[in-house]
Amino acid sequence: MKKVLLNIAMMVSISLMMTSCFTYTAVVGKGSQTGVEVTGKNHFLINGLFPLGVSNAKQMAGGASDYDLTVTHSFIDGLIGGITFGIYTPTTTTVKK
Repeated sequence: MKKVLLNIAMMVSISLMMTSCFTYTAVVGKGSQTGVEVTGKNHFLINGLFPLGVSNAKQMAGGASDYDLTVTHSFIDGLIGGITFGIYTPTTTTVKK
């Protein structure tokens, strides 16, 4: 019985360690010119299947035609997703003008 519980605990630990954060970056126009950053949150349900609220990158850029867009699933976002068992999964959007 102890060996079965130990094997299950090892499999769960390995599964949790193999997850990672992801980052998506896009350069619009010539990229960042001033270095000003604006950050927003994206809210999803059931591992990202249903969006509740998504940041508008053009609005966050404030009319700038050159900016960098980064969408990140940070450690904190992953921790929140893990605590809620994937029911609520946020991501972070950063626009650097």
